[in-house]
Amino acid sequence: MTPTVLIVEDDRKISQLVAKHLTSAGFRAVEVHRGEDAEDAAERCAPVLVILDIGLPGVDGLEVLRRLRRRSDVPILMLTARSTETDKVLGFEVGADDYLTKPFGTRELVARVRALVRRAQAGEATEAPVTRGGLTIDPGRRTIEIDGERLEVTTLEFDVLHFLASRPGRVFSRQALMDQVWGEGRVVDDRSIDSLISRLRRKIEPEPSRPRYLQTVWGAGYRFADDAM
Repeated sequence: MTPTVLIVEDDRKISQLVAKHLTSAGFRAVEVHRGEDAEDAAERCAPVLVILDIGLPGVDGLEVLRRLRRRSDVPILMLTARSTETDKVLGFEVGADDYLTKPFGTRELVARVRALVRRAQAGEATEAPVTRGGLTIDPGRRTIEIDGERLEVTTLEFDVLHFLASRPGRVFSRQALMDQVWGEGRVVDDRSIDSLISRLRRKIEPEPSRPRYLQTVWGAGYRFADDAM
């Protein structure tokens, strides 16, 4: 089946342009133009990725993002006219996987879509789960469980946790994590990494203020505790 990308964008010219280029790249594009229609559309078409305009009228993009995250870990690429650091961090806090600031190039957008879809589908079924204490990270199913309970995580959250947990005790700077997870050459600010780590701690740590798994090494970066067995 042709993989489907859901486009949630109120500007019909932008939506049609994006759909045209995604179709040329081998995707099926489904367009909706109101935030309140996004959830139903996502359920109907089962997209491999959602492109979401943050500045929607009515139900805005951040609220749509929250609603989608409550029911799915589908990769979400934000389109935003807001370029401030705070807006980007807020988007990542709510659960976005990537963002593009308007105006954007369609070739870059298609490249981002392909990269996010590849990352979401990565992980061979034969790759063994990583188990650390009560935490189990399964790259084949791309699932995370804590004491047998499955957690809802985004693509980025999974990738960061799996990367660190696969290398317990090793310290990685924010830049190293950016290069490993987002890819070299991407510009991602430090606060986005810190925000992502904070979200993961709230999900996996018994006491997020005293992390057992994801530890900060002041002045150096982050590590997954090598004694969390």
